[in-house]
Amino acid sequence: MERTVVLNVVGLTVGVLGRMPRLRAWAERGGMASIDPGIPAVTCAVQSSYLTGKYPCDHGIVGNGWYVREDAEVKFWRQSNALVQAPKVWEMARGIDPSFTCANLFWWYNMYSSVDYAVTPRPMYPADGRKLPDIHTHPAELRSALQSELGMFPLFKFWGPATTIESSQWIADSAKWTETKYSPTLSLVYLPHLDYCAQQLGYYPDEALLEIDQVVNDLILFFEARNVQVMVLSEYGITPVSQPVHLNRVFRSEGWLEIREELGLELLDAGASRVFAVADHQVAHVYVKDLDLIDRVKAVLEQTPGVAKVLTQDLQREFHLDHDRSGDLIVLSEPEAWFTYYYWLDDAKAPDFSRTVDIHRKPGYDPVELFINPAIKFPKLKIAATLLKRKLGGRALMDLTPLDATLVKGSHGLSPASPNDRPLVITQQTELIEHLPDHLSGQPIEAPVICSLILRHLFPHVGGGT
Repeated sequence: MERTVVLNVVGLTVGVLGRMPRLRAWAERGGMASIDPGIPAVTCAVQSSYLTGKYPCDHGIVGNGWYVREDAEVKFWRQSNALVQAPKVWEMARGIDPSFTCANLFWWYNMYSSVDYAVTPRPMYPADGRKLPDIHTHPAELRSALQSELGMFPLFKFWGPATTIESSQWIADSAKWTETKYSPTLSLVYLPHLDYCAQQLGYYPDEALLEIDQVVNDLILFFEARNVQVMVLSEYGITPVSQPVHLNRVFRSEGWLEIREELGLELLDAGASRVFAVADHQVAHVYVKDLDLIDRVKAVLEQTPGVAKVLTQDLQREFHLDHDRSGDLIVLSEPEAWFTYYYWLDDAKAPDFSRTVDIHRKPGYDPVELFINPAIKFPKLKIAATLLKRKLGGRALMDLTPLDATLVKGSHGLSPASPNDRPLVITQQTELIEHLPDHLSGQPIEAPVICSLILRHLFPHVGGGT
């Protein structure tokens, strides 16, 4: 076995590599291939394709969330590895060599998996309404050891309006700590820094690129000094958007959406709705309770500005998305558009969680959580006052999130229209890239191929397949 680390630099594309001098220099000494991440090009789906060598139709991760029909609830950002319905790369590797070990540092679906060492974000939610930074680890004692050594995981720098390089740096430091203590055969390291600024701004600022370039270079030097092979890859590229599309409001206007009012605020009642959408960046799963409506729903969607394509179940097979978890229809946006989860027509009736960072309660992905409401004149004072109320035993919402979807300037989820927007894989094992079927044609490799590349890194004399 050849020990390997896979650095997942989220948002890294062919087009921005040239603006990262350290990583570019390292890439020029090795081999590189671009990737077609498939649809949906979102975190959970792409990572699962990389780690299983399968498409969503086989591993079951059809997005960052979906409608769970048995519970009649939309659920996003769940963490149990049992949700991934295919063998993972570390299980394949262990079948080749039982002495193989794996550390998973912040890749998704990391809880209760069969890796040897796992670290993943897991906030504490006391009954008084607070959200406290924390992590979940395997083995359990890793949790206190890591946070004693590195400090508390900076959860509020990991997602939300206060995101900085600190969260990626903490994950990088945890990868070094784990390598030093355990020397796993394979380490999977998630570095999300570029993901956030590009969704806020619609482009990658030089400062952010140089920050993550330094973190990645430091990791490369550290692992190579310990004779660990390095693979760098990314999941998707983020492209500019200017058109939020509110599918659930369209369905509401047709009389298909059911709303439940609680304390004067509106909640989407998915179980009672005839039609509703689960929005996930530039892809939306549309669930249709009354299948006689399918043709009518499809026609309405095709007439909705910002919608590029509607996938019926036959077309879903072509996109490897034919799975029980998928919507009865899947909608793809135009390149400059993206889908919101919004369903209320009056902001005064928006649910209380809509103005907070609450990734589990919202029935869809909400990138507006990356912003502070510009109408709040003194946000730091509001934050301090809210924290004080909570400290004194009271309940108070951290309601800083605006309800203006036009603030979002970048998104992803579609197959890249431009080669420069493709994610990529870089390795010093150039023969692995040169042997790829599409290498000479310059075509991107498909996401499941990454699994076999990792196995070939680990077992160069055995090879690997998916």
